[in-house]
Amino acid sequence: MAGKLYVCPTPIGNLEDITYRTLRVLNEVDLIAAEDTRHTIKLLNHFEINKTLTSYHEHNKLTKGPILIDKLLEGINIALVSDAGMPGISDPGQDLVALCIDHGIDIEVLPGASAFVIALVGSGLPSWKFAFEGFLDRDKKSKKKRLEEIRYEERTLIIYESPHRLKESLKLMEEVLGDRKIAVCRELTKKHEEYMRSNISQVRAYYEDNDPRGEYILIVEGSNETRPDKKDSYDGLDERAYVIKLMEEGLSKKDAIKRVARDRKLKKDIVYKEVLDL
Repeated sequence: MAGKLYVCPTPIGNLEDITYRTLRVLNEVDLIAAEDTRHTIKLLNHFEINKTLTSYHEHNKLTKGPILIDKLLEGINIALVSDAGMPGISDPGQDLVALCIDHGIDIEVLPGASAFVIALVGSGLPSWKFAFEGFLDRDKKSKKKRLEEIRYEERTLIIYESPHRLKESLKLMEEVLGDRKIAVCRELTKKHEEYMRSNISQVRAYYEDNDPRGEYILIVEGSNETRPDKKDSYDGLDERAYVIKLMEEGLSKKDAIKRVARDRKLKKDIVYKEVLDL
């Protein structure tokens, strides 16, 4: 009989936030797969849990994932933990969960600490609808492109950011999203927990004089702009002009033809004949 994967959230700062259920599972499983074994061993030692640890992280998931699956299929019960919070949120835990589903292995997800939920509720911004973005791309160009893509998102945005990229991200946000309300959250559940509730420009000004420290969660007000209806600008174009317009906006010829055929309810070969010479 196959074993079970237990997805176990761990405290994001305050050790009192671990649940009795998580402690019981960590004591009962055969193996604990940890994002950083050096970090997790401190947690286990604090609660006097003596279990075998193995590493499972972003850089070894492709090789380690199948090994863990084999162990589960052999009947070994495994607990999956990240350094802090819920495994699977912006970490490779999601890949192991997917592998288990593919192999018909039982999964039990335990409730517990999750940083972005705490930040969202504490931000004071609308929480009934939100969009979780996680970490933006490290590359400035790609980061700006993603912000442009979500510019008209009406839901509250949740973004993770590291201290050494915070200033650049805030600058791009103000440039692309405008000077919206924002809550900058850091050191959550710890002694020096901090919420800065303001707007993007004021937060930017603050960090011009103060060095960012710690990992950040940015809760950003959703857009109140009306999304431009691009279809209106295409209505007066014939099929050839429509394809050209889409190609100018960055689509490949092939994708532009598919888009025009779909929007105009035409066969692709009809649109293709209109742009043979392009």
